[in-house]
Amino acid sequence: MSVPFRGEALSWCHVGGVVEVELHRAPLNEIGSTTLRELEVLARYVADGAGGARALIVHSGRAGFCAGADLRELHSAIVARRSRRRRRWLPGRVQRRMLRFEVGRFVDRIHAVFDTLDTAPIPTIAAVHGVCFGGGFELALVMDRIVADKTARFCFPELRLGIVPGFGGVPRLERDVGNAVVRDLLLTGRSIGARRAHALGLVSEVVGKGEALRAARRAAEQVSRYDPATVGAAKAFAKPLPRRRLREERALFCRMVTRPEVLRALTDFVEDDGVRPYLARAVGMR
Repeated sequence: MSVPFRGEALSWCHVGGVVEVELHRAPLNEIGSTTLRELEVLARYVADGAGGARALIVHSGRAGFCAGADLRELHSAIVARRSRRRRRWLPGRVQRRMLRFEVGRFVDRIHAVFDTLDTAPIPTIAAVHGVCFGGGFELALVMDRIVADKTARFCFPELRLGIVPGFGGVPRLERDVGNAVVRDLLLTGRSIGARRAHALGLVSEVVGKGEALRAARRAAEQVSRYDPATVGAAKAFAKPLPRRRLREERALFCRMVTRPEVLRALTDFVEDDGVRPYLARAVGMR
């Protein structure tokens, strides 16, 4: 077993002809600047041929798959930007444009990584357990297949924070399920379990607790038997990238994230000392 990369947030190794990517950033694999830098390394590795691998699996070494974007880091960035505005006496509208530009650059980098993994010529599988929320859900939707153990729960909680998903989640979910399901998950912010996700066509396979990675390995071994060129052509045909909708979602997210309501919701989130602050209080609720 070779280990081409070991980072702070994720590592990957070759197991047979499969690249296994492990997410392991505490507390629950939140996607911030550190994780993004290492995902960019992974994307370059995949774009360069993934060391000849025939498939790729993403799984988690933490208590869940991924809790989403690093909201504490986002909150710190907004607070720091506001502090600089006060020191420099910049008009609020100018400051909001500058923040929107900074957030946009981060989101553009996320989209570049996710699009690379989405369109990789090799099959990709997410092995999911526990929390798979927000940006983590969006990462899972990048993969060709989602294998979930019975503890997995999927959720888009972004409206509770006054924003929409920004990493491509809605267009990719639209690609996999009906729009009524998309609206339900987006507008309610509720989570659904693995069996419900399987019934909706979101999850390919549901397995027992702790069995997702083993099942993903079986699936990767099976597809690795086929001609790589044929697999790549079939994937490109069956899974087109929704480029226009991705651009639209990105623009909407960047407009919304600079609103004062978002800062209030993020402040509530970072000050929540509960065990599970992943579902922040809805915007406007006190």
